[in-house]
Parts: sequence; structure tokens; C-alpha cells
Amino acid sequence: MRPKDAKTTPTQRAYAERVMKIRKPVPLVKNCIRAFFVGGVLCLLGQLIQTGWIRWFGVDKEMAAGPTVATLIALSILATGLGVYDRFAQWAGAGSAVPVTGFANSMASAAIEHRSEGLVLGTAAQMFKLAGPILAFGVTAAFFVALVKALWVAGS
Repeated sequence: MRPKDAKTTPTQRAYAERVMKIRKPVPLVKNCIRAFFVGGVLCLLGQLIQTGWIRWFGVDKEMAAGPTVATLIALSILATGLGVYDRFAQWAGAGSAVPVTGFANSMASAAIEHRSEGLVLGTAAQMFKLAGPILAFGVTAAFFVALVKALWVAGS
């Protein structure tokens, strides 16, 4: 809300002006650099896990993708359950939210937060309330990308 918005009351404008005076400036460049490096470190961790799957368990490179993602998800859920991931995400910003670890954290956090409401109506419903739109968008986007590729291949 801006202080001089025509739809606000004088009290709302006074409150908004006071907030603007008190609020600390956001270190945008610092946050972007931190997010970039944190995202890179998480990707490096994923690469190390994939290399471990290949080297220690004899999985070929193409097949190592599934266990790598599953390991990252499991580590993220474990860190969320221990209360570590939320503090890390607060510090890291978008760098921790963009990779698959951020998605796993958001689902696990919703499940933990609503567990007192029951297994189905609490944990599962709230967890998939968040994940549902993301999964629906992913499936829809994948369909259209596949459709465009099929049309491209058929045209050439």
C-alpha cells in the first residue's frame, strides 16, 4: 500500500508512512548474490550425490538421476523435520527455494504444520493443497512442450 493512494483512509496512509520510515532497506544485490551461490552449492551437492550413486553403487549416469533427486528430497525433509531447513532458507532466500529441496521443504512443512488435524484432512490435504497447483502446472507445461516438439518433428 502506498502512502498517497486515493482509496486509503487517512489512518491507513499515516500507518503506511510510519512503516516506510521504520522499515530497513532490503539489501537486494546482497540477497541476489547469496541466492545465486546457495543455489549453486545445492546443485553441487546434487552433483556429488549423483557421483556417489555412480561410483559406489554402480548405477549408470542416466539411471542415477532418480536416486539423486530422491536423496536430495530425503535430506531436505530430514532437515525440515529437525527445524534446520527453515533457518537455512531464511538466510539463503530464493537460492534454497528454487531447487527440488525447496519444493520438498514446502510440502514437508505443510504436512508437519497440519498433522494435528489428522492424517488425511490435515497432513495429506494441506500438503497437496500446496503441491497440487505446482504439479498441475508442471504436467500441463510438459504436455504443451511435448506437443510443440511433436509438431516440430512432424513438420521437418
